[in-house]
Amino acid sequence: MPTKRSQQNAEASRTSVGPTDRKGTLYVVAVSIGHPDDVTVRAIRTLGEVDIIASEDPNMTQQLLMHHGIQTTVTSYGPRNLREKAAVLLQRLQQGIDVAFVSDCGSPLVADPGHFLVAAAHAHGIPVVPVPGPSAIIAALTAAGFPCDSFYFLGYLPSAPPRITQYLIDSLKRKGPTVAFCTAPMVARILRTLDGISPRCPVAVAYDLTKPNERIIRGTACEVRERLRPAPGRDVTLVLAGRDGMESDDQGTGRAQSLSSRRIKIR
Repeated sequence: MPTKRSQQNAEASRTSVGPTDRKGTLYVVAVSIGHPDDVTVRAIRTLGEVDIIASEDPNMTQQLLMHHGIQTTVTSYGPRNLREKAAVLLQRLQQGIDVAFVSDCGSPLVADPGHFLVAAAHAHGIPVVPVPGPSAIIAALTAAGFPCDSFYFLGYLPSAPPRITQYLIDSLKRKGPTVAFCTAPMVARILRTLDGISPRCPVAVAYDLTKPNERIIRGTACEVRERLRPAPGRDVTLVLAGRDGMESDDQGTGRAQSLSSRRIKIR
């Protein structure tokens, strides 16, 4: 069954001078990071109007589409043969087909494959339209409570212990907080390493954000590790306070202790 946009494209092609006058549009669409209703109205409308949805994980995307009653065709994009798949999608875009590009969750290209396709679209004069939405990075930052006028995103932390140590040392030197993704089995190792490097550094671990079993735990590495039992879920976002965050926590602790002392004197 042709979509409304397909019919519009067909009408445009009948009235155009040449077959390539009208190029398709590549929509870079952010989808939910957990709860299927955490997606924008514009994203839902776009996913329902395009001709094809290119997805990193078609099964995850189909679940989201079913939840919202959308029946658009979904094709696989990644994680293998990215250049070949980008070439096929680019050809469709040049033919006037509109494509929505989505990740399994959150925003495409953020710690996910996709830049080949977006870069190719720009290089061939194809319009690229972002449809922004949920972000695990921003969600974790706002829930962590650290000063975040600026922040640094690491993507996925490496699994090798020496590289983890170096990443953490570099992060502690920064003024603002550092956000990183990691796998659930790595969390305890990262927290033990951080405890050895900087025992007082505040850290927040957020996992399964916006899902029913969501947990956000804040404290020192040792405190968080004790409270993380049982082991966390699948999707983990780590927020490490920078120098500003450490100073802010020290000042807050000092104020609280001062207030407590005053109350004791009043009694």
